[in-house]
Amino acid sequence: MDSPFLDTFAKLLDGRGVATTRFEFPYMAARRDGGKKRPPPKAEHLVQFYATTLELVRGTMPPESRLFIGGKSMGGRVASLLADECHAKDLICGLVCLGYPFHPPQKPDQLRTAHLTALRCPALIVQGTRDPFGSQSEVESMGLPPTIRFHWAADGDHDLGPRGNSGFTRRGNLEVAADAVAEFVRS
Repeated sequence: MDSPFLDTFAKLLDGRGVATTRFEFPYMAARRDGGKKRPPPKAEHLVQFYATTLELVRGTMPPESRLFIGGKSMGGRVASLLADECHAKDLICGLVCLGYPFHPPQKPDQLRTAHLTALRCPALIVQGTRDPFGSQSEVESMGLPPTIRFHWAADGDHDLGPRGNSGFTRRGNLEVAADAVAEFVRS
């Protein structure tokens, strides 16, 4: 929750008037405490923890607040599993995913998109054009619904970072991505 990527992105959103709340899944907290680095549990096993955290956050907000859920990579995937249910109950206004893991790297046939094909909740996915978890060309061929908008980070990888000779910068990609998120939240 306090990776350089998330620290920078939260500051950029704050500078655009978008407040954020970050939390950590228990498996990541265990890693921080010196626990053995194990693979994360299946996303479906993290949904209840996310839902409980959402309930706690929602309880601290004024009733008229507009709330969007989301996350980076696995966090965005877990949020996307909750989005339709929460949106139907008017608990959230939308979903924002940063670097969505459409498939494991080098395994484009193992898609993690079945629930996205019917997503009704307004969503924005910010993705690097060359993300190994789903590049622009791969994702555009998936036929995802129009409720999902995309912002493509130029020459970006999973953390939106471009290659050194691309003419783009990580900071520039993050700035433009933060603009896209702020615009989506206001729309």
